[in-house]
Amino acid sequence: MAENTEIELLITVVVGADDERSARAACRGLVQRIGGRIVASGDCSDEEPGCWSVTISRACAETGQHVAGLSRAVRNFLRELGPDYARHRVSCEPPTAWTVVDHPDLVADLVDDGERLLVEVWAGGSILLSRSDDADPDEPDEQITPGLSDLDELGNPRPRLHLRVDVVTERRAGAEWPARAVASRLSRAATILEYTVDPPLVQVSMDLGPALGDLAEIVLGAVSTLGGSGWSRLQVDERRAVARWSAAPLPPSGVAGIEVSATDADPNGPSSRKSTVDTSDRG
Repeated sequence: MAENTEIELLITVVVGADDERSARAACRGLVQRIGGRIVASGDCSDEEPGCWSVTISRACAETGQHVAGLSRAVRNFLRELGPDYARHRVSCEPPTAWTVVDHPDLVADLVDDGERLLVEVWAGGSILLSRSDDADPDEPDEQITPGLSDLDELGNPRPRLHLRVDVVTERRAGAEWPARAVASRLSRAATILEYTVDPPLVQVSMDLGPALGDLAEIVLGAVSTLGGSGWSRLQVDERRAVARWSAAPLPPSGVAGIEVSATDADPNGPSSRKSTVDTSDRG
């Protein structure tokens, strides 16, 4: 897999709002302040009632794939926001580095009714969701492809994309944000299925929804989107394809492993979840 030293900066804000349009409007000032654009938004009221998440992408001057460059990119952005933000601890496990500002008073200074801020950088990736340069960052993008239905045109269940992220942390809450950061690269609608605590790891398993393509294509597309090196060989059987990445040695904190899999859907298992996953044309 060809290496790419470009770094992508993503800022995700959890904001109290009545609907998606209100959430995006609340982030307008931050978008203009940092020179970014909104690339995704979603309802997270199932976990935090009345809250929406808004993800902003911004160009990043730093390059590199190593800890120093990734961590520096996050710290430099925090310094732009102000000294109170720059005090937050940055976690790093290539190809990503991140920090969480979990202080509503600080976040509210940036976004009205803001609750929490996730700042993350990724090495070697394209932007989260492709948008034209002249798109209005403050309005929901009407051109985004609607979520795939669980059934194809013939009424057959589509394959489903799954993700498991292993995070070195002492708390389940400490695993959710890094896991969702990885999932946001692949889907706008990740559903957490379960947490498994296996000290020092917390494993977060997620359903990313229906996907287009055969099982191998789906997984290879997801791996290409996530980027980085060190992925295992693709393993495929009749009903499942899977690829894994793991850090060696085990880091003291952060993402330690990722498993991407695609499975044939159970034709007898009803589901009403929607997703915008479409990895068939990637990589």
